[in-house]
Amino acid sequence: MQLPTLRQMQYFVALAETGSFSRAAASCGVTQSTLSDAVRQLEETIGVSLVERANRLVALTAAGEASLPRMKALLVDTRELMDAARSSHAPLAGRIRLGVIPSIAPYFLPRVLPQLRQAYPGLKLHLREDLTRPMLDDLRAGRLDAVLIALPAPVDGLVVEKVAEDSLLVAVPGEHPLAGRQVVGARELAAETLLLLEDGHCLSDHVRAAAPELAARESDEIRASSLTTLVQMVDNGLGITFLPRIATEAGILSGTQIALMSIEQREARRSLALCWRRGTSRDQDFRLLADHLGRFALEPVRAAS
Repeated sequence: MQLPTLRQMQYFVALAETGSFSRAAASCGVTQSTLSDAVRQLEETIGVSLVERANRLVALTAAGEASLPRMKALLVDTRELMDAARSSHAPLAGRIRLGVIPSIAPYFLPRVLPQLRQAYPGLKLHLREDLTRPMLDDLRAGRLDAVLIALPAPVDGLVVEKVAEDSLLVAVPGEHPLAGRQVVGARELAAETLLLLEDGHCLSDHVRAAAPELAARESDEIRASSLTTLVQMVDNGLGITFLPRIATEAGILSGTQIALMSIEQREARRSLALCWRRGTSRDQDFRLLADHLGRFALEPVRAAS
């Protein structure tokens, strides 16, 4: 019995994801006719129509919708098989596609990567910076191998290995009446304007959880797209915010007059974690990577109570 090829399935998945023969062909690096012929051959091999073709619009048939997740899973398993085979001769070798959120990547990775390259010279780390939810989607779909994110986050069904804790510190302008204090009570911040990152950044959710009393003072009109912009807003007196310790220790406050303090009798922090798909053949590699990341934590993971 003739079986479909992986390449045919790859082309079909690309077509389903892009909704266009031309865009799918471009993403696969082939001509449109080559991709179209491969999809037709796939349909002939399995004996059902997978795609409706009309007026240049591409829609999946019921059989196509049902087949898509299975073909995606087969492609993910195949990629993992190849990566595992390439890395079998040494730990943490071969390609790992690692996603990292923006509030971690520029502050934590420079501490880690030079030693990681030295310890595992055969590792080819492909880095991508993005927001938490799209990266988790890509991880589950096999477009990423692991992600370094901050908890809490929607990580159901994934392997989650905490690598560090990260305190959230109150940041106020240098001329603020609270500047110079080491600790501040939550009630003392009740009248302040709280500045946060744009929606989609998990750090904003972590700040809301750390200081729910300030939710009513959250600015709806002033939002930052990055921590660097957020720092400049605070330094110019537009409000206060919370900053991760890994960012402040990495020098994000350089050139500003911003003062930092902790919230009194309050545990304001997030956990940094490496996540990967359950059942992957490279589980041991990812545990090694998590262990390496943990060695450079400013705040080690606390033992479960």
